[in-house]
Amino acid sequence: MAKQKKPLPKANINKAIFLMITCTIFTSLAQLFLKSGVSRIQLTFIGMITNWVLILGVVFYGLGALIMIFALKQGELSLLYPFLSLSYVWVPILSIFVVHESLVLMQWLGIAMIILGSFFMRRGATYA
Repeated sequence: MAKQKKPLPKANINKAIFLMITCTIFTSLAQLFLKSGVSRIQLTFIGMITNWVLILGVVFYGLGALIMIFALKQGELSLLYPFLSLSYVWVPILSIFVVHESLVLMQWLGIAMIILGSFFMRRGATYA
């Protein structure tokens, strides 16, 4: 017989999802800083540890990991982990403005599907 899931308080789920979305923003910013940082330097040890843009990317990754830890304390992994896919939304959109890339229709459709999937994951949450 399958074990019944214990419902979580709705406030905890909302807080956990908010934290997870915040985590994706931090890790997406980290990606952009890393991309910008590596395009400005030669990949030597001294070059990497003296490049503030690259260091900022690593710091944002660390902050994103800490935020994820707090999110996982509040909610179920099976609900929260799929929200990491929102990084695939933030990075392309921010890349338009930060590194001047462009998106084609299929990429925009993919972004819409990811957002829709995140919505369905939230609707499937079990709470008291």
